[in-house]
Amino acid sequence: MAGSDDFPLTDAERDFLGRLVVAGVPFLVVGLGAAVLQGADASTQDLDLWFKSISDPRIAEAAAASGGVLAWRADPPVIAGQGLDHLDVVIHCHGLKAFDSEYAKAVEIDLDGVAIKVLPLERVIASKKAAGRPKDKAALEALRAALAANRTNREK
Repeated sequence: MAGSDDFPLTDAERDFLGRLVVAGVPFLVVGLGAAVLQGADASTQDLDLWFKSISDPRIAEAAAASGGVLAWRADPPVIAGQGLDHLDVVIHCHGLKAFDSEYAKAVEIDLDGVAIKVLPLERVIASKKAAGRPKDKAALEALRAALAANRTNREK
């Protein structure tokens, strides 16, 4: 399984994610970042964060304490600030159930010393299929291969 060596965080990103976890803010890493963290042979430059509620004030508090800001001028809102460049806010995930349903089945991963919840590979695949963009379709083979490898490793 991949981990912090495959997706290093800046100090600010680690601090921000850690503050979210400590504060009990429900969020999931989704998209290709979630797949990479579960061993998919793919690359991405950011982590997509799906929050139960983007209006949760603890998100803005964690961003501020980490030297950044939750900027509402953009759609979707963005987490901005020195060292927080690789975190994206996701408002909607194609092909997925409601946040609570997906969160209940999340996989916990240690990312640079922070235990975060990520969308399972099966659900990343479902989301990529439903989105149907060329870049999503292009990633499907690698995602399916990672899922098969993870299943084989669990059976051993």
